[in-house]
Amino acid sequence: MKKLVRSFGFAFKGLRYTTTTQLNFRIHLAATVLAAAMGFLLHIATNEWLWITLAIALVLITELINTSIETLTDLVSPTYNTKAGHVKDVCAGAVVIAALFALVTGLVIFLPKLILLVHHAA
Repeated sequence: MKKLVRSFGFAFKGLRYTTTTQLNFRIHLAATVLAAAMGFLLHIATNEWLWITLAIALVLITELINTSIETLTDLVSPTYNTKAGHVKDVCAGAVVIAALFALVTGLVIFLPKLILLVHHAA
């Protein structure tokens, strides 16, 4: 049990490191708060919550993996190396794909509700 508790401690230490050192991760966390607030305010359905939480998880997970691979790349290749640059670029590309998925998911779920809200208010 002690080993399990320690492993959670390491995981939270990694989350803290990423949050304090990575601006993009903090931006994704702010987008998470915004998406959750919109979900509650617009009373989205359970299946919509599942899509929103999947999108959020994908973005945060890819950003965490990106940070870990970038950190490891910097460790093994402290000076500029073309292949190391490719590794970092590919990881960043994975985050972009996840973020685009999240954006499209958010638009599909929230945009119709916002349009109805605007039309109803007018």
